[in-house]
Amino acid sequence: MPAMNRVTRTTVLGAAVSLLITLQAAPLAWADRTTSSGNSKDADGGRSGRNIYVQTKVQTTVSGSSRTAKSGTLTSANSNWTPPACWYEPAFSPKEIQETVKLWRGLNGLPFVGDVGDLVGDLLDSRYKDGKPYKDYNLDKQGEGMFWAAAVNPNRKDDPEASACDKPPFWVDNGTTPDEPLAVSPKVLAEYAYDELPVPGTEIEMRPAGATKVNLPTWIWLDKATFKKISVTASLPGTGLSATTTAEPVSLRIDPGTRDARTYPASGDCRLNADGSIGAPYTEGRANDTPPCGVTYLRSSGSGGSYPLRATVTWKITWTSTTGEGGTLPDGTFGATQDVTVQEIQSVNR
Repeated sequence: MPAMNRVTRTTVLGAAVSLLITLQAAPLAWADRTTSSGNSKDADGGRSGRNIYVQTKVQTTVSGSSRTAKSGTLTSANSNWTPPACWYEPAFSPKEIQETVKLWRGLNGLPFVGDVGDLVGDLLDSRYKDGKPYKDYNLDKQGEGMFWAAAVNPNRKDDPEASACDKPPFWVDNGTTPDEPLAVSPKVLAEYAYDELPVPGTEIEMRPAGATKVNLPTWIWLDKATFKKISVTASLPGTGLSATTTAEPVSLRIDPGTRDARTYPASGDCRLNADGSIGAPYTEGRANDTPPCGVTYLRSSGSGGSYPLRATVTWKITWTSTTGEGGTLPDGTFGATQDVTVQEIQSVNR
């Protein structure tokens, strides 16, 4: 087949599968992902470049949320690892493939469609009816399996890796794991749940608050009621597959925003206390004591200036699943920056 014809064939087949998603499989393949608040933030199904994908059926629920007004998502502490940008999951039944061909052929002759309906129908039939590679849409296997299609992680739909799942829908018998590294699995669900963990914002308490003085220890702490374990369960309805990913805070890292500072402890890493808090609240009369978590600035930030102090919490990540599989995933971090004004201590000599 000439190169141009192959390109046309690929483009039209992509459009056909997109219509399959839109007109026929929407109730099945576009089920909402839900959170504990009932919100959904699904990515649209369709076609992007060579990538044909559906909206994922994976549902997520949150437990253990601190329910703070501000929250964010974790960044992997391992720069070489990120949650998956795409995977393959069950999407279409044989009858849905067959009905979509009928829909296409029914469009033939309409304005702006012309004979494209029959062309698309022929291309779909070539793959799913005429034995290349499927025969009669696999209707004799209705209820015994599904055509799996690519689904894109809604949080990473703009990542280049989202185009890695570029296979057209392929058949998988029920109870069978496809020989495909990107097929949905308990670990894929766990890694996707990693992307859904709504960790609380890192808003530290400081004393002195607002502005501090040169050579005066500044106390830093985090409330134990805010930083608790939080879990997200990702499940794929109809498969029995489910994985729960749990984040547990372990430390707070202080970066004072200047080399002219001394952190406590010297590493800048404040460990979690036994009660779940980090550091210790300042109490009257301890202004000159060494805080368990804090910083002393050695130089003024200048008139009208400030230092960008960054506080970053590290979270340990573990996962379990309905199949008994489980383990650890790379630590996650989430932080925030706030401006700290450092003033010189004024004295009067007589």
